Amino acid sequence: MLLRIRQRIRRLVPRRFLTVDRSMEPTLVEGQGLIGVQWMRPAVGQLRTFEHPNRAGFWLVKRVAAVSGDSMIVESDNPHVGAVDSHQFGPVNVAGSYWVVVRVPQRWM
Repeated sequence: MLLRIRQRIRRLVPRRFLTVDRSMEPTLVEGQGLIGVQWMRPAVGQLRTFEHPNRAGFWLVKRVAAVSGDSMIVESDNPHVGAVDSHQFGPVNVAGSYWVVVRVPQRWM
C-alpha cells in the first residue's frame, strides 16, 4: 500500500524540459520551456515528452497520434524540418513519458 502511494506521488512531481529545435512549430518554438508530469494515460492530440528509443538520455516532445495498449504513435507538428518521430523509430512505450501540462512562454525563459 505504501509503495503504491509513493509511486502515485512520484508521478505528480513535475519535470522541466526545453525545446531545442523547430519540429513542433507552430505549437512550440525553439527555446520554449515545458513542464510535464507522469500522470494520465496518453490521449490522441496530447503533447508528451519521452526518451528517444535509440538515444539514451535524449528527450523528445511530440504529439500523440494513436495509443494502443502500452505504446503510442507520436508525430511532429512540423515534419518539413527533418523531424524524427514514430515514422522513423516506430511506436514508443508509454511508461516513463510525461504529459506536457504547461507551455512556458518563450519571453519568460
